[in-house]
Amino acid sequence: MWVSLAFLSALMLGLYDVAKKRSLRENAVLPVLWLNTLFSTIIFAPALLDSIVGNGWLNGTILATVQGSWHDHAMVFIKAIMVLSSWIFGYFGIKHLPITIVGPINATRPVMTLVGAMLIFGERLNGYQWVGVVLAIASLYLLSRSSKKEGINFTNNRWILCVAAAAVIGACCGLYDRHIMFSLNPVFVQSWYTLYQFVLMSIIVAILWLPKRNEQRFHWSWAIPMISILLTTADMAYLYALRDSAAMIAVVSMIRRSSVLVSFTCGALVFGERNLRAKALDLLLILIGMIFLYIGSK
Repeated sequence: MWVSLAFLSALMLGLYDVAKKRSLRENAVLPVLWLNTLFSTIIFAPALLDSIVGNGWLNGTILATVQGSWHDHAMVFIKAIMVLSSWIFGYFGIKHLPITIVGPINATRPVMTLVGAMLIFGERLNGYQWVGVVLAIASLYLLSRSSKKEGINFTNNRWILCVAAAAVIGACCGLYDRHIMFSLNPVFVQSWYTLYQFVLMSIIVAILWLPKRNEQRFHWSWAIPMISILLTTADMAYLYALRDSAAMIAVVSMIRRSSVLVSFTCGALVFGERNLRAKALDLLLILIGMIFLYIGSK
């Protein structure tokens, strides 16, 4: 079951990246991210209310939650800081780079997660899973070469560095998720960290964007609320997958990165991005790697 949930999360993440790219077109980054946290908080408002009141009126539904201790809230607040940091870097990166480059870079997050999972949780991969990991590493190397045709140098492009920073922080967050999901309710985590992110983003927007709003223009797009809807669905599937005692964080993270197949296709069809033939080889390696990971997890 956890494998199926991981693949559902991957599909939603791919569409989420497309909605992000569309909403950031000629748009300021910070207000788009703020609205994302606002809409996500609204989605989980019933769960937040139930968690605060504690009457359990959502028991038996997908939004069933708990009240949680101060320690639980502290762990969720740390997650909110980590995820928001990754998002800020990632949003700036995807705004200025082709989605057919950003997607494959993000697809390598599980390689970093794998190292942490082996060191911290003692996870071990079988032969099939190792093949999947090696193919993912090879795809990143090929991507760095093909991207030079578009004038993008991986070593000194600041937007590439933003995406790389987002990937590293995201990998750390994946390990942290595995740690806290041993003891916390998925809806409790999802609902409260969206609220904490909204509070943090409100402060950031008030300080950094509002004084410069005439220079960094914002315009509404219906792709903005879709960001929250798609991400919420992806995260719920992800957190419930991690609740399964048989789930391996290294495998779940790798499967989620197959979302690049969705974002790549839309990058070609919707955004008309270039140099697709070379990038298609990177995607083929990732797809084959996902197949090996799936076989290895059966």
